[in-house]
Amino acid sequence: MTNVERQWDRRLERAILELLERRAPAATICPSDAARAVYAGDDDGWRALMEPARRAARRLVAAGEVEITQGGRPVDPERARGPIRIRRAG
Repeated sequence: MTNVERQWDRRLERAILELLERRAPAATICPSDAARAVYAGDDDGWRALMEPARRAARRLVAAGEVEITQGGRPVDPERARGPIRIRRAG
């Protein structure tokens, strides 16, 4: 992993936590919210950050900071396929 990739990873993790801090305790965000928050452009370049945002969420799950949900229920981050939501760990 390059230094630039590590910087993106840290920015995405911070964005996830900051976005969740601004919401109600049980509220969720989409990984795209974090991708858009760190992407500086006006185009859809944030889409390239979707998988890095999902990886950042998985790292935060491992750290006990957040949960990944599907259909409102926590799921194993390694088994989640399709759309996911992220919420503070409860």
